[in-house]
Amino acid sequence: MRNVYLDYSATTPVKEEVLKEMIPYFTEKFGNPSSLYDKGLESKDAVTHAREQVAALINAKPAEIYFTAGGTESDNWAVFGACEKLKSKGNHIITTKIEHHAMLHSCAFLEKQGYEVTYLDIDKDGFIDLKQLEDAITDKTILISVMLVNNEIGTIQPIKEVAAIAKKHGILIHTDAVQGLGNLPIDVKDLGVDLMSVSSHKIYGPKGSGALYIRKGVSISNYLHGGAQENRRRAGTENLAGIVGFGKAAEIAKNNLENHIKHCSELRNYLKDRIIAEIPDTYVNGTMEKRHPGNLNITFKYIEGESILLLLNQFGISVSTGSACSSTSLEPSHVLSALGVPVEMIHGTVRFTVGDFTTKEDIDYVVDNLKTIVAKLREISSVNSTKGW
Repeated sequence: MRNVYLDYSATTPVKEEVLKEMIPYFTEKFGNPSSLYDKGLESKDAVTHAREQVAALINAKPAEIYFTAGGTESDNWAVFGACEKLKSKGNHIITTKIEHHAMLHSCAFLEKQGYEVTYLDIDKDGFIDLKQLEDAITDKTILISVMLVNNEIGTIQPIKEVAAIAKKHGILIHTDAVQGLGNLPIDVKDLGVDLMSVSSHKIYGPKGSGALYIRKGVSISNYLHGGAQENRRRAGTENLAGIVGFGKAAEIAKNNLENHIKHCSELRNYLKDRIIAEIPDTYVNGTMEKRHPGNLNITFKYIEGESILLLLNQFGISVSTGSACSSTSLEPSHVLSALGVPVEMIHGTVRFTVGDFTTKEDIDYVVDNLKTIVAKLREISSVNSTKGW
C-alpha cells in the first residue's frame, strides 16, 4: 500500500542531512555547553553556530535568538514575559480569535489573573481588520500578538502593518511565526516585530527545539529560572542535538526557500483544482491569496471530516481535520467558527498540507481515493437522512 503524508503543518520528517548533523551530539560530542573543558567548548561552539543559522533565516542578529523547547514555550514566554515586565504600565492585551491555542490559552489564564484581552475578528477571507485593531488600543494596552500564518487555513496576516500600528502607540508586538518559518520569506527588521516565536519541527528539524526572537533593546521577564544559559534569559541545560538539528534545518530552509515555495504551491494548487473540479459541493476555506504555500483547507458538505480522515488512513493517506494540537477534540474549530463557517460544515472539513517530499503522483493517489470515499460517505449520509437518523 502506498503511504502519502499530507499533514506537513502538523509536523515534518527530519531531513537526512539534519539527522546526520545531529547524530554526533548524541554520542562523542555530548559535552555540556556550560563546561569549560574542550568537550564543553565544542558543544558551545555548536550552539553558537546553530544560533547564527536560525538568525540568518529571519534576518536577525544571533544575539537576538533564544532557544526554547518549541513554539508553545516561545509563545508562553512572549506573553507571560511581556505582561510580567509591563504590568505597572497596563493590563490589556490584543490578539485574534484564530491564534494557536498556545496563545489563546495563555490569554485565558491571564484573564483569570485580572488582565483584559481583546480578541480581534477576521473577515470571510481570514484577515484581521487593521481599523478594529487600532480602535481596540487603550492607554492600558501593553502587548499586541497576531500570528503570521494561521495553522488551519494558512492565511498570512499583515504583520508589518500591525507592527507599525503598535509602534505608533508604543506597544510591544509579538507574532507567532511557527507556520511561516521556512514557508515564506521572513525579515524581522522589515516586519518591525519585537518578539517572534519559531519552531524546528515545522521545517524538517527535530521536535522539542524552538526559539524566541527578542529584538535587541526589548526587555521581557524570564520564563524559566535557574542557570545562566541563553545569556541568562532562559535557564536549563541546552537541548544540544535538537539545537544543532534546528540550525541545520534553518540553513537548508534558507537555501531552498524559493524552490520549496514553488514546489508546494504548485502541488497545493493542483490538489485544489482536482478536488473542486471532480468532487461536487466542496469549498475552500480562506483566501487562496496571501496563503501558506502548502495549505489547503477544504469543506466537504454533508459528511464528517473525521470519517474522511479515517477512511483515507486505510489507504495510507495522512491528513488532518484541523490543527493537529486539537484534532482529538470534538469542539468545532475556533478558526473556522471565526471565519463564519456553519457548525455542520466545520465538521466536514479536512486540512491537507503538502511539503518537500510530496509528489504529483501522491496527489493523484489521494484525489482518486478521496472521490470514492466522499461518494460512499454521502451515499450513507443520504440513506440515513431519508430514515430520519
